[in-house]
Amino acid sequence: MKKNQLPVALEDRPCASIRYELKPKALDKWNSRIRASSADNSISILDVVGEDYWGEGVTAKRISAALRAIGEQDIVVNLNSPGGDMFEGLAIYNLLRAHSGKVTVNILGIAASAASIIAMAGDEIKMGRGAFLMIHNCWAMGVGNRHDFAKLAHDLAPFDASMTDIYVARSGQSSDVVSQMMDNETYISASEAIEKGFADSLLSADVIDEGDDSPQAAIRKLDALLAKTNTPRAERRKLISALTRSMPSATSQSNGMPSATCDINPEILSKLEEAVTAFACVK
Repeated sequence: MKKNQLPVALEDRPCASIRYELKPKALDKWNSRIRASSADNSISILDVVGEDYWGEGVTAKRISAALRAIGEQDIVVNLNSPGGDMFEGLAIYNLLRAHSGKVTVNILGIAASAASIIAMAGDEIKMGRGAFLMIHNCWAMGVGNRHDFAKLAHDLAPFDASMTDIYVARSGQSSDVVSQMMDNETYISASEAIEKGFADSLLSADVIDEGDDSPQAAIRKLDALLAKTNTPRAERRKLISALTRSMPSATSQSNGMPSATCDINPEILSKLEEAVTAFACVK
């Protein structure tokens, strides 16, 4: 879906006395050490959304300046954030949505809460293997009497509806399904996000190229095959390690002549054959 077809997100604060905070559970799952390699025309959102108590964080003002510096070129947004101020997130979403170039969003670790809204602005959304999206209803802290809290609950409803519209437009899921996911505060894995339309693909580094015949690709495919047979990770590593140690060497013969063949432990072959047979039976 193109950016100009995405819904406009509300940016107004319903009440100046209300402060929207980052939910502790999202912060617990955020790993600030995850970083992306440098790339031209890239914007990194690797912190909480909005200015925090220490004056740090990613703000709409900073993103706006970065977009002005880049101009109308295509951009890559590297995202790893636990969320934060919803209204800063909505403003950043709208800034990216209005950018004339293609916007590719790479979710490196987690895009939770307000950060998940930012992610939805991408023309193309890629997720790292093991990365997560987290969507939930607008989360707020307020002070006052019961009338104030009743008003707060009433004021939050349009913003939940706005977020629902954004997720629905991007994923193609129904409003009822998305609303239920938000009510349940749902963490969405990369594979599930791709399946449900919240993302388009895995990051290129995590994609197994079917046309790649290199030994490294073969090892990755073999590991994936063994994993599908419920072979424990430790056993998979042991088998692959034994197999790679058995690979031909360029100068393995005593006379110095290159060796085209080598002896492979029959037990290793037997275990591999059992794994392949088991996989064939469960397909």
